[in-house]
Amino acid sequence: MKQTLPSHGQLITPCDLDFDRVKELQEFDETKAGVKGLVDSGATKVPRIFIHPHENSQSLPSDANGTSLQIPIVDLRGYRDSRRKDVINGIREASEARGFFQIINHGIPLDVMDNMLEGVKKFHEQRVEVKKEVYSRDGAKRVRYFCSGDLFALKAATWKDTVVFEFQDGDLEPEAVPPICRDAVFEYEKHIAELKTSLAELLSEALGLSSDYLSGTECMKSETVIGHYYPACPEPELTLGTVHHSDLSFLTLLLQDHHGGLQVLHESHWLDVVPVKGALVANIGDFMQLVTNGKFRSVEHRVLSGQVGPRISVACFLAPSKTGKNRPLGPIKELLSENNPPIYKETSLSEYVACFRSHGLRATSTLPHFRMSDSK
Repeated sequence: MKQTLPSHGQLITPCDLDFDRVKELQEFDETKAGVKGLVDSGATKVPRIFIHPHENSQSLPSDANGTSLQIPIVDLRGYRDSRRKDVINGIREASEARGFFQIINHGIPLDVMDNMLEGVKKFHEQRVEVKKEVYSRDGAKRVRYFCSGDLFALKAATWKDTVVFEFQDGDLEPEAVPPICRDAVFEYEKHIAELKTSLAELLSEALGLSSDYLSGTECMKSETVIGHYYPACPEPELTLGTVHHSDLSFLTLLLQDHHGGLQVLHESHWLDVVPVKGALVANIGDFMQLVTNGKFRSVEHRVLSGQVGPRISVACFLAPSKTGKNRPLGPIKELLSENNPPIYKETSLSEYVACFRSHGLRATSTLPHFRMSDSK
C-alpha cells in the first residue's frame, strides 16, 4: 500500500508508525541522484525526510527593515600601499562585530569566478550515471559528490547536492577532478591561494601582530573547495538548504551566484547576505575565534531553500596544513594579558572535529566545549 505523508502542519516524530526514516534515507542515498534527481523526476512535494521541525526553520525572525543591519563591505583596492590602514581597520571591525564581511577588488577575475560557478553547475547537471562515479560519503576521498553531508545524522536532510575538492597543502591530482569542471576548479584555486596569502597578512595586522604571523602557523595552508547546488524547491518553507551552523575552519571564502538565500544570525535576527556581483563573502571560523581568544567572532549562518533555482555557491574552507591538523593550538599568547586571560583550551583541529562529530553538533557551535572552566 502506498504510504501517505502527514499533513504539512504536523511535526514529523518517531511516533509516525508508517515512517521508517532510516529506510527512506537509505533508499534515497542509494539512488545517488541527489536532490536534483528528485526535482528531475517531477517531485511537487518535499519528501518527509527533508521536512525540518518548525523550530529549526521558522524560530527566529528575519530582519524586516533592511536598514540597520548590513554585512560590511571591505574594499581591498590599494591594500598594498595607500589604503592598507583603512583596509586593516575595516577587516578588524567586521571580524570583531559581525564575523562576516564581503570583499570586493580582491584580484580574482570575474571570468574566473563565473567559470567556477558554471563548472559546479555543469558537474551537478551531468547524467547520474556519470556523477555517481565519484558519489561517496568517505571523508578520506579528496574528490567526492553527495547529497546532504550529514544525511543520516541530522533530524532532516538538506535541500542541496555537494561536490568536494580537497587541496591538502594546495595539492590535488588533476586526474582526480572530473573533466567537466577540472580547468575551472584549478584556475579558481590558484587565485584563492594567492588571495589567502594576502588575507593572512591583513588579518595578522588586524590583530596587532606581524604580517607574517598567521602564515607562519600554517593555519590556513589547506583549502577545501565545496561546490553546492541548491535546486528549486516546490515547498521551500518546509526545508532548508543548509541548517544553521558555524564553520570549523579558520576562515571561509564564499562565492555565490545572484539567487541569495544565505542568512547570518545577528542579535536574534536572520540577516540576508545580499549577493554583490564580483564579491566574495568572508566569514570567521570557530578556530579563528579560538586562537584570537574571542576577539574575532565565528557566527551562525544558514541557507534557505527557494522556489527559484538552482542556486550555485562555492565555499572555500581555509584550515591548517596536513601535518598541522594534529598540532595543538590555543589562544595566541601575544593577545593575552592579565586583563585578557585565555578563555579557551588548547586543541588541534583533528580533536575539534572529532568532538564536533561525536556530539552530533551539526546545528550548534562546538566552541563552548573548549572554554576554560573558570571563564565566563
